[in-house]
Amino acid sequence: MVSFPPCKINLGLQILSRQPDGYHDIATCFYPLPWTDVLEVLPADTFVFESTGLQIPGAAEANLCVRAYQLVHRDHKLSPVRIHLHKIIPTGAGLGGGSADAAYMLRSLNAIFDLRLSEKELSQYALQLGSDVSFFMQDDPKLGRGRGNALETVGLNLKGFFIRLFKPEFSISTAEAYEKVVPGMPEKDIKHIVEGPCDLWKHELKNDFEPSLFKKHPLLQQIKTELYASGAMYASMSGSGSSVFGLFEKEPAPFNYTLQACWSGHL
Repeated sequence: MVSFPPCKINLGLQILSRQPDGYHDIATCFYPLPWTDVLEVLPADTFVFESTGLQIPGAAEANLCVRAYQLVHRDHKLSPVRIHLHKIIPTGAGLGGGSADAAYMLRSLNAIFDLRLSEKELSQYALQLGSDVSFFMQDDPKLGRGRGNALETVGLNLKGFFIRLFKPEFSISTAEAYEKVVPGMPEKDIKHIVEGPCDLWKHELKNDFEPSLFKKHPLLQQIKTELYASGAMYASMSGSGSSVFGLFEKEPAPFNYTLQACWSGHL
């Protein structure tokens, strides 16, 4: 079975509070992008995981696809599979590529072994793998609250918009991103912003990671400035970075910028 796990961008990210366990309560809007990894899962005599494409940090046994298999196998005694992950979406970019791979692994196992797991059961596995894995169990934009796993329907459709996305050579870890943030309640809830006029997003739709990370990594601010200068309707860092994207109402003319976009296309 072959599937194509997509990445996502965050339209706004409000960091509301820090909980005693160290996790933060957030509010954000996840929006899927048609830029994907490739995941193949096949029945096999012995369990095999292999990856091609971009290098994936860490040991193979710690990969989220392997962990997803192990979680389901613990409860359902699955027969072995061969997993081939072709990695296209960069890691450490705030695009959720690893979470998408985990979610599509769960979806693949459910289909291959006819487990008939409910959406609730799949979501329980997803939460054990990561806060935003639950988002990729579905294919629509969602508001994410709590740790990002409490999902709500949102009235938003960016079909026809053009996106240009940049990923610098460096990555940003979640720990680094949260190091200097100051949680606080926003003046306006993110749902009202994203469901409101897009021409107000530039002024109202904020990513709370940006102030501290832009100081540490000035290139991120430079990319955002260049995107607005080239006519973006909205530009932002995605998640905890380090990718920065611009949304355009129509495909923009090429512009002179030294850093090459890692992905561009229509939504």
